[in-house]
Amino acid sequence: MSFAPDELSRDAFAGGRLTLLQPLKGYRAATDPVFLAAYVRARPGERILDLGCGVGTAALCLGRRIQGLELHGLELQPEYADLARRNADANGIAVKVHVGHLLAPPADLKALQFDQVIANPPYFAGHSATASPNRGRDTANRERESVLGDWISFGLRRLRPRGRITFIQKADRLQDLLVGLSGRTGAIEILPLAPRPGRPAGRVLVRAVKGSSGPMTLLAPLTVHKGTSHVSDHSDYTDEAMKVLRELSGLLPDTRYGGIST
Repeated sequence: MSFAPDELSRDAFAGGRLTLLQPLKGYRAATDPVFLAAYVRARPGERILDLGCGVGTAALCLGRRIQGLELHGLELQPEYADLARRNADANGIAVKVHVGHLLAPPADLKALQFDQVIANPPYFAGHSATASPNRGRDTANRERESVLGDWISFGLRRLRPRGRITFIQKADRLQDLLVGLSGRTGAIEILPLAPRPGRPAGRVLVRAVKGSSGPMTLLAPLTVHKGTSHVSDHSDYTDEAMKVLRELSGLLPDTRYGGIST
């Protein structure tokens, strides 16, 4: 199964640094996978898995920012995996896209270990949200056979010792993330994403190191939009958010990588 040409749009991301084919009806990437990619600290030569890669947005943002990565994606829905491959080819960024379920992954993926795993899992527990009539959107946004704990466990199994795992998730599910990471990771760094000044965080970025005993760090929040208006457009982003969304800049210098945001 694949999308017909008239079911797709070709969209510019990051000020035209990427162009992505996406379904007109179905799951469409917004800013979250771009922020996810920006929170990843990576060096050329690292092997990285984008778990639930969709049309490839996060992997391609990362690959555009940092050259020389070995990028992989796992996607459940074959039609979205096909778009991820086409998007990778169109943007000149190599991504090996595997098709399968994280509860029954393909053999070629199970044979690999990764330096990093990144993921934008479904935000809603199956019992807490109304199913979307669009299957692609529903699969991306609402837990079905697999739950958040399965995403965490699978990602950690695919990581080499001291590998890093990075998630973006709804802020009200931070506790679920921390429970899943507890005892198996350390050096956890949490970056809240606040929609506007003075507003509670709606999203969190969380990264952790497999097998580490390092302390947890709660970072100062990144505010995405200026002011208090509910009207959002490109002119309304804060300068820091704009650097990520328009320039694919990395988020937050990391002393472990020489204090440079790569």
